[in-house]
Amino acid sequence: MQADTALMRELRRHYLFAALSEMQQQRLLSSAVLRRVETGEALFARGEAARHFFLLRSGCVKLYRLSAQGDEKIMRLIRPPQTFAESILFMDIPRYPVSGAAVESAELLAFDRDTFLGILQESFATCRAVMAQMTRRIQAHWDEIETLALKNSTYRVVHYLLGLIGADASKTTTVRLPTRKVLIAAHLAVTPETLSRTLRSLSDSGLIEVNGDEVRLIDLERLRQTME
Repeated sequence: MQADTALMRELRRHYLFAALSEMQQQRLLSSAVLRRVETGEALFARGEAARHFFLLRSGCVKLYRLSAQGDEKIMRLIRPPQTFAESILFMDIPRYPVSGAAVESAELLAFDRDTFLGILQESFATCRAVMAQMTRRIQAHWDEIETLALKNSTYRVVHYLLGLIGADASKTTTVRLPTRKVLIAAHLAVTPETLSRTLRSLSDSGLIEVNGDEVRLIDLERLRQTME
């Protein structure tokens, strides 16, 4: 696709592409495909041969697995401008480890795996910089897994809400939930009833106000203290 100025700016802000030179970014974009998917539309299935990884520009995408009984477990909810499926880059036989589908209409860029690998192979410095960034990302995922596995529902919900704002935010702020509460509950490994009860408890404590899909974070300091 054509590498316009807006797209180049997007790439320069993103951890996977920031270490690439302008020429490398243009080369990568020239092999990328712009995709638009509607609510419920599948992007890929677990085990499917993988040629692309993605950058979400708008909408919301879920990554999930199905149990043997057919139950869906949401592994991640992707919001702009996150990337996903980049784990296929370094697989000997690249296959998607999860399934992906749009939970609302979405626009995304599909990047060609072989083109990106070719760029990394040409420059050790670029490859090292990208790998360093990916290592930080993996550590963040381990922290998220610990949160989901070991912490109680209040911790999980507060951690999720605070993740919607900047780490250095210090004032009252309002966030919009990026998708339906039932999907957020599935992502946090709690029931929808538990999510609603936890939000109500935080609201009763004067920490938040909930108005539909908008949540006003009133006291950030006390919210952070609930996670200690």
